[in-house]
Parts: sequence; structure tokens; C-alpha cells
Amino acid sequence: MRSDVIHTLLVANRGEIACRIFRTCRDLGITTVAVYSDADADALHVREADLAVRLPGAAPADTYLRGDLVVAAARAAGADAVHPGYGFLSENAAFAAAVQDAGLVWVGPPVKAIELMASKTRAKELMAGAGVPLLAPVDPATAGPDDLPLLLKAAAGGGGRGMRIVRELDALSDELLAAAAEAASAFGDGEVFAEPYVERGRHVEVQVMADAHDTVWALGTRDCSLQRRHQKVIEEAPAPGLDEALRTRLHEAAVAAARAVGYRGAGTVEFLVSAEGRPYFLEMNTRLQVEHPVTEAVFGLDLVALQLRVAEGEPLPSPEPPQPSGHAVEARLYAEDPARDWQPQTGALLTLEVPEGPGLRLDTGYTGGDTIGVHYDPMIAKVIAHAPTRTEAVRLLARALERSRIHGPVTNRDLLVRSLRHPDFAAARLDTGFYDRHLADLTAPGAGDPATAALAATLAEAVRGPEAVRGPEAVRGAETARPTRPGGPAPARFGAWRNVPSQPQRKRYRSEPDGTEHEVAYRTPRTGTPEPYETPGTRVLTVTPDRVTLEVDGVTRHFAITAHADRVHVDAADASYTFTALPRFTDPATHTAPGSLLAPMPGTVVRLAEGLAAGVTVEAGQPLIWLEAMKMEHRILAPASGTLTALHAAPGHQVEVGALLAVVEEDPAATPVPVPVPEETA
Repeated sequence: MRSDVIHTLLVANRGEIACRIFRTCRDLGITTVAVYSDADADALHVREADLAVRLPGAAPADTYLRGDLVVAAARAAGADAVHPGYGFLSENAAFAAAVQDAGLVWVGPPVKAIELMASKTRAKELMAGAGVPLLAPVDPATAGPDDLPLLLKAAAGGGGRGMRIVRELDALSDELLAAAAEAASAFGDGEVFAEPYVERGRHVEVQVMADAHDTVWALGTRDCSLQRRHQKVIEEAPAPGLDEALRTRLHEAAVAAARAVGYRGAGTVEFLVSAEGRPYFLEMNTRLQVEHPVTEAVFGLDLVALQLRVAEGEPLPSPEPPQPSGHAVEARLYAEDPARDWQPQTGALLTLEVPEGPGLRLDTGYTGGDTIGVHYDPMIAKVIAHAPTRTEAVRLLARALERSRIHGPVTNRDLLVRSLRHPDFAAARLDTGFYDRHLADLTAPGAGDPATAALAATLAEAVRGPEAVRGPEAVRGAETARPTRPGGPAPARFGAWRNVPSQPQRKRYRSEPDGTEHEVAYRTPRTGTPEPYETPGTRVLTVTPDRVTLEVDGVTRHFAITAHADRVHVDAADASYTFTALPRFTDPATHTAPGSLLAPMPGTVVRLAEGLAAGVTVEAGQPLIWLEAMKMEHRILAPASGTLTALHAAPGHQVEVGALLAVVEEDPAATPVPVPVPEETA
């Protein structure tokens, strides 16, 4: 038996990618080992693993980024191999070396290849020698007007951290300092370089797979142009709209890049393609990519299985890759609010149900009942659709997302559906500025019918009974409730708060997250079936605590109702709604003083504006406080020009959502200054 055959594999990661790797291991008969932080003690990847080892602490720096603890965990669990997943230590050459020094199989590329590609500046020098097309670097010290716009990038790491677009020379110095500081904080390396910024460029990448027997596969192209904060949102394979000559050039360049560093395993060579169709090398990711499922779907491959095969020293199955078939599209479902500067969201994920069917795939690290915390990336899941044509794949994915039931934190689900159905996306007019141009339209109030959804929620509550509205007990009770129909028997309970049930009753709801209020009037006649009041054209067909069917202007519509505490989730065929039940009277305690700066999400205060203290003068739009949460940095801006009268934030402080950070007392005589859109990077 070969000594490097893998029997027990530790995945040095968490969440979705750990679950994804475990799935292949189960198929191959490999025992799985998870590592987990205290914050992940009950996470899905821990529940799915055969064995698990605790990494004490919660922050990544104390847990998943501690290579020594991960290697020790592998030894303790009896693992003979380590797979790094993506993120965390996946592109850390020292960690790869430590794994091998411990006598374990490293499921990744050679240490030397990681080292050569770790620095974007050194990688570009190497690629130039291999004949890979590049953007000419720009020396910031000698940059002039003709060099603008410039893109500043961190030499180490990725994910958009340490990245800035500079359009004015006067801003270059400050942006260099800011980019270097962010890069040093994120990667421990403050090196930053500059290159021309390509307007309306496309992000196109090539998946490569290489073995130790001189075979390198170029597994087609992927388009990853739809990005927010330089992080991908929607990806597809093959990249649409490329002529055959350009595809061939990209494939050849990717293979040349892999051969130049003696690559083995799965990797991705990323390019920027200009509007004129000229490709430029960006970087090589020496790991598996988040978007690898679209390539798997098109080529009918399991890339994780191939990684394991190559790590065991086996050759790839054939000298040439299989022929591609069809088109695949992936959407990343995030717990975030795109309409509010992409703010990450946290809390209990009460329900996560994505339709199953031919051509659909769900990769996730969560199930309903899990909690989305503050320490890690806010991605909940990836939903992938594969079909014979791009049009069919896009349509299938949009409808699957639309029909999904997702209850809990605000997500980007509606944005994904609208993006997939946007005319520019449908016509493959893709570039990295898509959301810069279209975000306002994509997050505007939709064409749904929240008023009717609120009516359905009210009718369901009317038969549920007030004592059952709170918490999961209500849901369990609803499962055995009988439907009420016009002319049928009265339900077991009515709302005890109604003095005269036959008289009109009113309920108030607030739509989440837009804050729109809805008031619903209804009555419960002697038939026992609640019915709308002052809602012409609407007729009740059936009502149960968890399902309502209405006829609206002659069209039958179904609504699934789920109540959690004071929130009600309503899922219809074409949209989903979340409502918060409002009291009859406003609680004055909910108001805050004018000028209060509240934490938009739980996180850590990382720094304050220089000299910031109570009593200083600030200007509207001035960044005052930097808050880091879920891999993202957010600037808290002064809401008006005036005096800072209170400061409760300090670097290192952990704050909860809504925590009072500072108070600015507006100066009525101050000249108003336009407040810029907060800049966030990931």
C-alpha cells in the first residue's frame, strides 16, 4: 500500500468549504476531521465531521489562523493529510511547510509555488518572464495626470483588502497610506503597488489543475465581474461573449503561469479583460476558489477529488481535460443589506430552504436554527444552476432563489434575483462597475405586494391565537391546526384581546428592512374565518396558522406564514416579506438623541480619527470611527458639522448593534457639506 494514500483528512477551515470537502471525503471513504473555534462549537461543519478538535478562542487570529494549533489538531486526531480550503491559511507557505514537516500530506500546491505567487509584485515579474500579458506597473512617486485612474493593491493577500481606486493626484498620498495601513492590518504586510485602473474591465479567470507528471489542464473560463467591495457576487462558466482567439490566449497564458512555478493541484489564474478585449494578468490563487462549482458542473468533475488524487501522487485521469457541456451560474447568498452600504447582518438563521431539482446545487455551512456570528465572512450559501444554455441556467437560478425560504438576518437574495434578471446581465454586458451603476435600481422597492402579504400574516395570526404568537411553540402548534373555510367550523381559539370579534380589528406591521409601515383591518364573523375589511377585490379561500390562500382580483395566490417572536415571515410565489409586529402606540424609549452615532452592526472598533475627543469640531461626512465586522471595515461618518459632545468608542472595544458610539451636536451656522457614500472594503 502506498505510504501517501489519504485515510484521514483534516480540513483547516470552517463553514461551507469544510462541508464541501467532507462531502467528497465521504464519497471516497476518507475519515474527516474538523477544527473549530468556540464561536463555531455547534457549526454545521463540526456536526458533519467524523472527528473534531477545538481551537480555543473565537477570533480568527487565535484559531483558524494559528497554523501551529491546526497541525497539533491533525496529530491529535490521527490525520494523515490536511486540506486548507480557501481563505485563512490556504495560501500560507509557512503553514504548508509546517504540515509537510509534521509528516502529513499537504493537499495543495508546492510550497515554492505558493511563495512565488504570494506577492503580487513578485508574481508579475515572474509572469512577465513567462510571456503572460501584464499591465505595466506605475511608480506612485512619479505618477502624473496621464497615469490616472490608478488602482492601489496590497502585494499580499486578497479579497479587496488594501485596495483603492485613485482618480485625483491630490488624493494619491492619503490613499497610499490608507491602503498600506489596511494591508498591514489584514495580512501583516503593508506593501502596496499601483497599476493602471481599467475602466469597465471584466474579471475573467481560468481554472487550472496540474499533477506531478507534467500534465496541466486549463478547465475553461469563468466570469466573475459582478462584485461588491472587490468581492465576487455572481460567477459563471464559461465566461460569455469571448471570441475563440481570446479564450485560447487565456488558456495558454494560464497554463504558462502554472508551468512557470511548477504548479500542482487546483489553482486559478485571474485576468482583467479590457473593453477592447485585451487580457492582463492579475494574480494566481494557489488554492480552490469559492466559485469552483460552476467549473465542476460544466466539466462534470469533482475538483476536490482531483486535488486529493494529485496529493496522493496519482496522475490526472487523461492528458486532456474532458469536454465542457452547458452553462453554469453561481450566486453567493450573503447575510448583508445591499441597500445600506452592504452592511453585514448577524443573528439566528431561522429557516434556510432552497428548492431541489435537476441542475440545482446548494453549498452551505448553515442549516435552519444556526446562528450567523460576527467573527467570520457573512456568506450563508452558494446556489448553483447548470443547464444546456446560459439563458436557461440564469432563469433556473433566479427562480430557485426567488422560491427559497430564508428567515432571519437580512440577505442579498432579492439583489441576486434582480441582478440575474437585469437586461445588462441577460445580454452579457458585464464589467466590475455593474453595481456602481445599477445598485440604486436593484435595491429600490420592488414591484411586489407587501400590503397583501401583511394581510395574509394578519389572517394567519387571527386563527393562531395571541398566546401562540411568540416563539417556536407557536410554529409547533400551527402544524396541527385545522384550516378554516368560509362556512366551516370556527377555529378553536380567537384572539382573547378582541372584545367584539365581529367588529373590525387592526394590526400594524413594519416591513423589514425598508421600514415601511402597513396597517391591516379585518373582522371575524360568525363563520369563524377572518376576512379582510375595506379591501375590495380580495377574497379569503383558506386560512391556517401557517398557510393562507387568497383570491386577489380574480387570481389565486398562496402565502406560507412563519412566526418567530414578534417577526412574521411571508413567502409568496414571487416574493418574500418580513414584518415586525408593531405595538398600537409608539414606545418613546426607542428614540435616540439627534446626532447620535450608533453601531450599524456588532463589531470591533479598530481606530478613531486623529485627535478625536469630546469637544473637538467635526465636519459633515468626516470619518470619525472605523469599525471592523465580518472581514469588512466600515467608516462611521459625522452626520453634520458641529461639536463632538460625547465619545464612547475606543480602539479594541467590542460593540453590539445599536451601541452608542458618539454624539455630534450640530452647529446651525455651519455650512452644510455633502455627505459622501461610506467606503467599505473587504
